[in-house]
Amino acid sequence: MEWYENDLTKALNIKYPIIQAPMASAASVELAAAVSNSGGLGSLGLSYHKIENILPDYKKITPFLKKYVEYMGWDDLNWLEDVHMGYEENRPAVFCRNANGWVTIPKKIKLPDNQQDRDMIARELLIKFQMSPKHPLVQLKKAYKKFD
Repeated sequence: MEWYENDLTKALNIKYPIIQAPMASAASVELAAAVSNSGGLGSLGLSYHKIENILPDYKKITPFLKKYVEYMGWDDLNWLEDVHMGYEENRPAVFCRNANGWVTIPKKIKLPDNQQDRDMIARELLIKFQMSPKHPLVQLKKAYKKFD
């Protein structure tokens, strides 16, 4: 018997006693698959998601996102799955992992009732924020850039 074999690994039919935490939208499908494919137990935290909103409806992609994805040359749009409209202090917002904070949706934007459409707006605004001069990484680049 190897050091990693125990009652848990036998009961779950996994090689290693490693269980990935289901961290809501912080854990991706890719991470869960990688943990599972490596012999652990991968998992997804989807407790606050409605089943119809877990995967993006790519037919609802906004013109800006479509153009951005084409410009970047991305075939894989799995990153869209991790970005959803949320709420910060009762205001619609999207979480920016780079800035480690919420970006509130401007009040002038009328949000649709459909969650898929709301999520696409959140994704578009997140990218626009990340490209804006107000984003912390843009400010860091200016402060520490060594060459033009």
